[in-house]
Amino acid sequence: MKQTTADRVPPSSSRPPGRALVRVGPWVALPVRRATAGAALAVLVLLAAAAAATLSMGRLGIALPDLPSALAGDATGKNAFVLNRLRGPRLVVAIATGAAFGLSGALFQSVTRNPLGSPDVIGLGAGAGAGAAAAALFLPDVVPVAVGALLGALLAMAVVYVSTGTGFRNPGRLVVAGIGVAAMATALTQYVVYAVERDKASALTAYINGSLSARSWEDARTIWAVLLVALPLAALLARPLRLAEMGDDLTAGLGVDPGRTATGAVALSIVLSAGAVSVAGPIAFISLTAPQIAKRITRGGGPHLFLSTLLGALLLVLADLTAQQLPLFDNLPVGLYTMALGGAYLGYLLMRESRQGL
Repeated sequence: MKQTTADRVPPSSSRPPGRALVRVGPWVALPVRRATAGAALAVLVLLAAAAAATLSMGRLGIALPDLPSALAGDATGKNAFVLNRLRGPRLVVAIATGAAFGLSGALFQSVTRNPLGSPDVIGLGAGAGAGAAAAALFLPDVVPVAVGALLGALLAMAVVYVSTGTGFRNPGRLVVAGIGVAAMATALTQYVVYAVERDKASALTAYINGSLSARSWEDARTIWAVLLVALPLAALLARPLRLAEMGDDLTAGLGVDPGRTATGAVALSIVLSAGAVSVAGPIAFISLTAPQIAKRITRGGGPHLFLSTLLGALLLVLADLTAQQLPLFDNLPVGLYTMALGGAYLGYLLMRESRQGL
């Protein structure tokens, strides 16, 4: 007897409330929360609008009527320069870098079960800044600053891994070790900024605060390669992370190793953050705020990996648009704007927690 599509896909009555089926071909039907799907669609629309504003606003912007043809490959003169050299690479790097930070934060917060957790907390950003500073001071014209940042981030994580005694498996030890490593890395960075020449110090300060100025298509290829490799791995971790929220004992009873899941998620989080830092510097607070916003707009549990990825991209594109167009300041690194955003959001979280504790 021939099998029908209705026989192959669970009936709508068997779906959990509030979920819809997303079909991939005739044989695959994935349950997706309607709130998550709606939020993801809204974020994609906002991201497209922010991208268009980035390319079109300002004196050198591409006029909106000319933007579709320019994106289709018909840009000439000033439009070609803006799209191919000035703003195009910067925008593409911002999207992928923000997405990498957002996904990294979602993975890390899911493992640590801490709403204030992020790769910044365990010293990755500070280690990247110290690596960039060391490359600029001790190996100028030998090791590029971006390579120094990547090596610094990896070294910081190696020190954290060894000093915890349990690798990345114990969230409490991970945070404590990370704070110590971050303090030492920050001290080294401040010494280098003080020791180098003024011109080099200005450029270095911009980088270690996080900057998207003068990004190239090579930077875009680097971060997109990291992101495209990490996304399938993150998809494989989504179910184990969702189960891990029910507790280690129940997770192990369902056939998932919680220790291996935690190690894999933290390692992937570090790879994503290190890749993002290598092209844009240690941009702060994107990895902290994106997953928290995802949880609040969907009002549901789970790691929210995909939505956090989109929100990270949106937040960084908006911050960079502000950095380019805000008339009060000129050429401030985008990391200073994300610090302001993250600081305000962190203050909101702390006030909210304190009110709940009263």
